[in-house]
Amino acid sequence: MAQEIELKLALPVDGPQRLLAHPLLSRSPECLDLANTYFDTPRGELEAARMALRLRRTADGWVQTLKTAGQSQGGLSQRGEWEWPVAGEALDLAGLATLPPMAALPVELLECLEPRFSTDFRRRRWHLDWQGSRIELALDEGEIRAGQRHAAIRELELELEEGEPAALWQLAERLAEVVALRPANASKAARGAALLAGHWPLPEGETALDLERRAIAALDALGDSRDGGFLAEAQRAYARLASLDDGDAITRRLAQALADALGEGGTAALGGEALSLARYLHA
Repeated sequence: MAQEIELKLALPVDGPQRLLAHPLLSRSPECLDLANTYFDTPRGELEAARMALRLRRTADGWVQTLKTAGQSQGGLSQRGEWEWPVAGEALDLAGLATLPPMAALPVELLECLEPRFSTDFRRRRWHLDWQGSRIELALDEGEIRAGQRHAAIRELELELEEGEPAALWQLAERLAEVVALRPANASKAARGAALLAGHWPLPEGETALDLERRAIAALDALGDSRDGGFLAEAQRAYARLASLDDGDAITRRLAQALADALGEGGTAALGGEALSLARYLHA
């Protein structure tokens, strides 16, 4: 099992073009076209167990991956990941059954797995030595398709290959000099499942971390659902965060700036403040 530590960032419509102009990304990237199918039971039992099972077609063949949700806060996630090559366009159920996360689930569940949704995207990938750490940058552009619904993929993932997680935040802030990079908690698998169900639940709670998590989840849901109600939900979460009695001055200032921007109906300028608030609360 690999322990994946990454920072996920959502980009605006012009984000990829602006990001590609950053001097840190002046070298030609590796380009990959990735077609992915996610599997679950009709009752969504893997999703309920906070797992995602994926079959990916690459230029070198087929790869099967199981991921566990782990922790995801402020765009920074840590989760378990098992990945191995398979012979073709079919799940390796025998290999899947041997993995530790599957031990808690009924054996007969394996026979009920079926395709649920797909994600197809182009990935541009760089490897950077940054602040004593080694980081993989993956810029993904494409689409999630779930039944008759679809949503754009436009995100940047910074994955720590070697070093300290703080380097991810430092690199994100450097890249944010040219493009608004908003922290995003929802994985492609979680987005696909929500799109399939037509339901985007928001986390509850009244602590600073809870409210920041709710705001990010609402902004994630806004883009995929096209439901303007989630803009108001994000604004309320940031406003509540700014008013917490036990909040410090930095948290209140950043949260209020975000609440004000959202209250005016704008999301284009969210990157800097949202990234700074996430780093301050989670780093």
